[in-house]
Amino acid sequence: MSDERVPVLEQAPIPLQTQTLRLEERLARGKALREKAGRKAQAEWKPAANRRDAMDLLIESSNGRMEDLLPIRYGRMVVSPFTFYRGAAAIMAYDLWRTPSTGLTLLADGDCHLLNFGAFATAERQVIFDINDFDEVSLAPWEWDVKRLAASFYIAGQSNGFDPLTCQEAAWLSARAYRQRMAEYSTMPVLEVWNDCYDMDRIIASIPDKAMQRFYTRKLASATEQSAHEKEFAKLTFTVGDMPRIADQPPLIFHYGDERDKELFKIALDTLKEYRKTLRMGVGVLVDRFEVVDVAFKVVGVGSVGTVCGIILMMSGSGDPLFLQFKQARRSVLEPYCGASPWGHAGQRVVVGQRAMQTAGDIFLGWTTGTGKMKYEFYLRQLSDAKIKPVIEVMKPFNLKAYAGLCGKVLARAHSRTADPAVLTGYMGTSTAFEDAIAAFGAAYAGQNEKDHAALKEAIKSGRIQASMG
Repeated sequence: MSDERVPVLEQAPIPLQTQTLRLEERLARGKALREKAGRKAQAEWKPAANRRDAMDLLIESSNGRMEDLLPIRYGRMVVSPFTFYRGAAAIMAYDLWRTPSTGLTLLADGDCHLLNFGAFATAERQVIFDINDFDEVSLAPWEWDVKRLAASFYIAGQSNGFDPLTCQEAAWLSARAYRQRMAEYSTMPVLEVWNDCYDMDRIIASIPDKAMQRFYTRKLASATEQSAHEKEFAKLTFTVGDMPRIADQPPLIFHYGDERDKELFKIALDTLKEYRKTLRMGVGVLVDRFEVVDVAFKVVGVGSVGTVCGIILMMSGSGDPLFLQFKQARRSVLEPYCGASPWGHAGQRVVVGQRAMQTAGDIFLGWTTGTGKMKYEFYLRQLSDAKIKPVIEVMKPFNLKAYAGLCGKVLARAHSRTADPAVLTGYMGTSTAFEDAIAAFGAAYAGQNEKDHAALKEAIKSGRIQASMG
């Protein structure tokens, strides 16, 4: 297959829902998919002879980003094979396009690695565990998320210095948990599957490692002891007279210090008017109880570095803060290979994907298009709401394996909201053939990831790519 035969960018079809059929028929449909791609075939990874240069793909994925922030992006990616993997979703999407597939599609996360899961508070103040990053969400083969997740566990284990057997077992457990939970969903009532969630209190209580249990109990208490907006307000602001301002923390949080700041402020006011229209019924009234007092740019994550991102500080008349984060939404890395998103606005694509895949989403989640010199497509959300991120570096092998099982289950729940669990179960079956293949793929792709990371180091050394730590 030559590179020139990348599919024409046509609209990806929305998957048909088959839950109205009898269970036996749905299971049979899934089993029939093995004719298109056998379960053992899911293990296959071998770079094609004409595989595009990984650095070309990486540089291409940076097109349109803020040029002065790109060295930070590459500096973060070059730290280790694991940080490289986090920023290399575009490279892996290209590679996954060449792997065997059943042809069954759903709303896929597109950047499904173990650090894009975490805990956060719902509007009802329940802290749940779920996928929490949807920048690349789009319609794509369901296997791609499972493979990216499994490979991330193998690579994270390598980063922690674990032996290859432990790394492969973690990858295997993520796929096994996915298969087993999907099988359970296949026989559950449709509404019960849709409303299923993973409560953080219960997750922490089930952790057998007492030291890790205490660690996350403290993190949960810290996250919920006061409003996230109050915590962010104390951490990110200072006061000039009676007016709070976002404190600069260059190069990660910054104002320009010139007329561009006034322009950004005006753009924020203009775009919030359109954003308000995309919110769920009633939430716009809540937003109207706050006014914008400051706006700043903010560098986030690894894969998002260089996109136009920032924070908006809003205050009520009684002094209550509300932080909104705006993030530029671009074409998903999946779209060149799976077809254009049916949601033409990239911000809407992210919002629809998040609302579909998460059990309970952010009430402030919405989308808009910038004005003036920032006519980009954006989505907005709360900056933070009792978020708890997994700390991979402190995990022992046992902890990583347990976390792999949890992420596999949560991914199954997310996928079950736009695909039929019974069809997927019919394909995966009851043996370990599926997880055996996915774990083998994860190990093989981890080797590819190491080579691509080495290529980035060489590109930086040669001056082809500029990198800085930030």
